[in-house]
Amino acid sequence: MSWRPSLSSLILLLLLTFSCSLSAAAQTQPVDAEGHQWWQHAVFYEIYPRSFADSNNDGVGDLNGISSKMSYLHELGVDAIWITPCFPSPQVDFGYDVADYRNIDPMYGNLADFDHMVAEGRKHHVRIILDFVPNHTSDQHPWFQDSRSSRTAEHRDWYIWRDGKAAGQPPNNWISIFGGSAWTLDPATNQFYYHFFYAQQPDLNWRNPAVEKVMLDGTRWWYQRGVSGFRLDAVDTLFEDPQLRDNPVLDGTNKQGDPNMQNKNNTNFPEVHEVLRKLRKVADESDAVLIGETWTANVDELDRYYGQGGNELQMPMDFMFTTVNKLSPPEFRRQIAAVDGAHGWPVFVISNHDIVRSYNRYGDGKNNDAIAKLMGAFYLTLRGTPIMYYGEEIGMENNDPTRKQDVKDPIGRTGWPQEKGRDGERTPMQWNTTPNAGFSQKDPWLPPPPSFQTHNVATESKDPNSVLNLYKKVLALRHTNPALLEGTYTALNQDDPNVMSYLRAYKGKALLVALNMSATPQKIVFNLAPQGFASATLKTLIASPKASFNRNEVTLLPFGLLIAEVKQ
Repeated sequence: MSWRPSLSSLILLLLLTFSCSLSAAAQTQPVDAEGHQWWQHAVFYEIYPRSFADSNNDGVGDLNGISSKMSYLHELGVDAIWITPCFPSPQVDFGYDVADYRNIDPMYGNLADFDHMVAEGRKHHVRIILDFVPNHTSDQHPWFQDSRSSRTAEHRDWYIWRDGKAAGQPPNNWISIFGGSAWTLDPATNQFYYHFFYAQQPDLNWRNPAVEKVMLDGTRWWYQRGVSGFRLDAVDTLFEDPQLRDNPVLDGTNKQGDPNMQNKNNTNFPEVHEVLRKLRKVADESDAVLIGETWTANVDELDRYYGQGGNELQMPMDFMFTTVNKLSPPEFRRQIAAVDGAHGWPVFVISNHDIVRSYNRYGDGKNNDAIAKLMGAFYLTLRGTPIMYYGEEIGMENNDPTRKQDVKDPIGRTGWPQEKGRDGERTPMQWNTTPNAGFSQKDPWLPPPPSFQTHNVATESKDPNSVLNLYKKVLALRHTNPALLEGTYTALNQDDPNVMSYLRAYKGKALLVALNMSATPQKIVFNLAPQGFASATLKTLIASPKASFNRNEVTLLPFGLLIAEVKQ
């Protein structure tokens, strides 16, 4: 007997189908009810792949190692990982000299391993962000190999070739960031090629439409493979003065012994923003995010990277925040107020693979763990999106080389001893107390500091008062508390030189954050009436060490912190 649906059955079926469609759409909806994109509520975590986890025990981290730690990242409270370059590379600058934009370097695995990592990330709700290097390639890239083969080669104009001023003299006075002239003479064609960075990193010619097309298509290729965005390396260096005018020379010399110079004619050209708009248009096809390595002198410069109407970078990094290399509430207030008044969403960073670890920069040598907790509670409770650096959550410290022969970083080799390079902040992740910090059974490419015996994931997981457990508490609160997710930021007690305090408020609910950035106990009286909490009381959510309060008066021990719910 066949069944023939009634009209009411058909209506019910249609309603169920429509409801399921709405449910599926809600799960993939890029904007929440408050109008926020996924990345605005996310916590990002930078991974240096050589140093995070070594799955095959060859002393170098790899993609399968990252995959094996997805549960740790999820439990920590990470929503997206930014992986520094893992593409095929001669590793002159540890991956920032790319030889193939659409593959994985064998030292890290292969494309199948990458696909597995993406799948593991999805399983644990962790998105993948790759590091895209648009300014230059490796000199071993097939494009450059062809470009240097003759002056009429197909890819000749993909790079910047010029005659010298005179025999053996570069076209102008531009200096490479790694030392020496930014021009290298290639004997095969008797012309110089330009490189803002190392000689093995020739700059691409973004004025050539063919370069623009292949690079844009390259990002689209990775989006289709499951990538949720890119961190764009050195975006301000994409264009140079076509007339190659000399840069102004300043007084003194740098750590490489070269003249100090203002990079007026080879950075920050307006055409950069045209490229960013085009990269953003491709990113928007996949609901992807663009993070910018945006070194700026002021907020006006930073503001320009958001673009008119927010059509360039969603997340230009505020590196001015990292230049506050001391615990200074007045300076932090000034920086936050400036970026909070910009046109885009704030992005806060306190260290990365190019910056001495925050544990060293802010620590006083005696209270480093307390200060590490303080800084974690600070930048993870601000309005905006934070980007953590691997190991920050366990209080990893720098382990700088003491001998030139141990230096791996090119800038450290050219600038020694004034410049020790960036090896110290790139040492292996510290997982446990076994040899090599549990990173690898083989000696790792860089040695961990002796402090790995006390500062590691296994040991700190068992200690309720550890840096790691403080980070976990703050991140858990950040993901669930409406005031932290959606709330405004209001600085409090702005004349206080010792205590950084602010209110995060949303729809009648608020959190008070108070951070004692001094080595002495501090008593603070809060008046929250102007914020609409005239008769407020406080309920402690997170405190380290123990904080006390009596209605509107809070007492904090040295480097103490309090995150409290404000109750009417």
